[in-house]
Amino acid sequence: MAKNDESKLYAFLATFLSIVGFIIALVAKKKDSYVMFYAKQSLIVFIVAFVAGIIQQFFWFIPVFRWFISSAISVLLLILWIMSWIYALSGSQKEVPVVGHLANEWFKF
Repeated sequence: MAKNDESKLYAFLATFLSIVGFIIALVAKKKDSYVMFYAKQSLIVFIVAFVAGIIQQFFWFIPVFRWFISSAISVLLLILWIMSWIYALSGSQKEVPVVGHLANEWFKF
């Protein structure tokens, strides 16, 4: 089912602005299932990025490995983030690969 432009805009803002976008969507569009679908995914991508940042710190003492791990994680997170933007603007609900399924498992609101 295609969504209206306002829902797409709020879904995009939720994904683009990450945690701030999630809060905006929660306050402004909590009853819009399309917006909340992407807001929850945005929160998951944020949590994964936060945890990845912590994991990167464990590899800080290994020079070459540190650079490789840090770069790989950063590129993967950027790809997930950009995919969430594209999906939010698509008008249909698509899960972000790898982490999208966690949104409905972890958040039931």
